[in-house]
Amino acid sequence: MFVSQAVIDECTAGDPVAARERLAFVDGISVLAMTLDTRALAEDVLRSVGLPTKAAIDAVHIAAAAQNEMDYLLTWNCKHIANPSFRRKIEEVLADHGLKSPVICTPQELINV
Repeated sequence: MFVSQAVIDECTAGDPVAARERLAFVDGISVLAMTLDTRALAEDVLRSVGLPTKAAIDAVHIAAAAQNEMDYLLTWNCKHIANPSFRRKIEEVLADHGLKSPVICTPQELINV
């Protein structure tokens, strides 16, 4: 299991007590490498998939998972990441960059496989 720095950043946001509790869940999990290329890919995913600007961090999650060759990207975000109407577009954008898309699903979907 891996997380990206974007996950860590999201965990630290907001209420300090809640942030500490969120960070406890990811403590000890390996952190994926993120580069300037990750940011550039995220921008292309955001633009090409048609995600709203407020979903920029979601595009970073997708880019980091793809560039680090993750098999799965687990998320509860069904609005932008695990949204069936976006999945095909995400796969196409990643393929245009020579990358294979991870299987994007919720943890529940993975458990039910």
